[in-house]
Amino acid sequence: MGAAALAAAVAYAVLGLVKLATFRATTFDLVIVDQAVRNYAGLRPPYIPVRGMFGDRGMDYVQLADHFSPIYAVLAPFYWIHDGPETLIVAQAVLFAAAIPFIWLFTRRVLGNWPAYLAGLAYALSWPVAQAVAFDVHEAMFVPVLTAIMIERYHAGRMLPAFLAMAALLLVKEDMGLMVIGAGACLVALGDRWRGVLSALLGLGAVLLVRGLTISVFGGDAKDYWAYGHLGDDLPGAVLGILRDPLAAVLLAFSEEAKVDTLVLMVWPTLLLCLLSPLSLVALPHVLVRMLADRPQWWQADFHYSAFTVVILLCAGVDGLSRLSRLVRRPGDRSLKLAWAAGACVVALTLVPRFALDQLYHPGFYTEPKAAAAAEAVAKVPSGVVVEAANSVGPALTSRTTVLLWGATSHGAPWVVADTSRWEFPFGSPEQQLAAVGELEAQGYVKVFERDGYVVLRRD
Repeated sequence: MGAAALAAAVAYAVLGLVKLATFRATTFDLVIVDQAVRNYAGLRPPYIPVRGMFGDRGMDYVQLADHFSPIYAVLAPFYWIHDGPETLIVAQAVLFAAAIPFIWLFTRRVLGNWPAYLAGLAYALSWPVAQAVAFDVHEAMFVPVLTAIMIERYHAGRMLPAFLAMAALLLVKEDMGLMVIGAGACLVALGDRWRGVLSALLGLGAVLLVRGLTISVFGGDAKDYWAYGHLGDDLPGAVLGILRDPLAAVLLAFSEEAKVDTLVLMVWPTLLLCLLSPLSLVALPHVLVRMLADRPQWWQADFHYSAFTVVILLCAGVDGLSRLSRLVRRPGDRSLKLAWAAGACVVALTLVPRFALDQLYHPGFYTEPKAAAAAEAVAKVPSGVVVEAANSVGPALTSRTTVLLWGATSHGAPWVVADTSRWEFPFGSPEQQLAAVGELEAQGYVKVFERDGYVVLRRD
């Protein structure tokens, strides 16, 4: 299975590196993570000026105030080898692929050898991983391997590595305590009550501590990502709102077509058998907070959010089949196990053309007509300066400049790299971007380069 993991890592890395080389990676979020890890590598606090200036929090805003992800520090030594966003892309590819051997071990123990290979392949081709590796880099990269270790090692009776992996999840993001609460619920359902209760209390304590205190201590505001105003003004208020009308909360999770589509896409790759396993309880809290939010991008399948739970649901499918086979009194039926694993693999294959891995076998993915002009524009900016860059240009500059996101409000940086030919976040339209360039010129900026919509300006 090591060869399959290596092949998956290469494919994931190619997807990300091509997007970076052809100016299809983005400042939000690749540059944010790059700045944090570079500062960790320099033994400095994880400043993320690009996010700080965007939110009017200043150049010394730290990543831990934005999202509580101290686990990014483990990537710092790799920046001593290569200082640039390419390192993050490759590291993410390796981390996603690293879950495959643990999935194989778990499935082999439950279903047998050949189903284990097919389950590993189904994960490697899974749409949540494809979407995650195609959208810059995110803290989600750590979760599949940690959840795979947690599930597989617990199943093998190796409690120390299992619970160390669970604890490490709390360093990934401020909401990972919810996943630990889910793990506690799963353990209780499996009869491991004391460990389950302690795990749930650990997860709850982590959520309350990080959201209620830690983020604010680092200069952030827990309300920055509060997306549940329709339920309550804060976490206790939202919980009370759900308890007052639990039926409405359940219906809210299915209130939009995009939510239903995503939920179906999450469980269908296991042929719905994940729903028969207590392991699904590990994923349940994280899935619920997505579906109850008021931010459509959290519900959709287009981004990286489903990568947090993909391993859990796949392992739940393996366990669900085992439980089903015992229920129908066919626990040793190898053909049933092989048929399910083959079916899961076929489903993964049929979903490939719909999601990001599809790009790898299209020649057009490897070329970008505007890439030459973008590279020429980037070359005009000297090293060591502060530059406001269009969202798609920032990743090419971040290794040698301090990148801020170019937007409608100027931050007064000495250099600006704009794109006026296509829409760039955070603008509303290319026309607004063109108008913003005009405003910069009125403020005294001088054009030093213009080609194919790219404009480089210097402040005199």
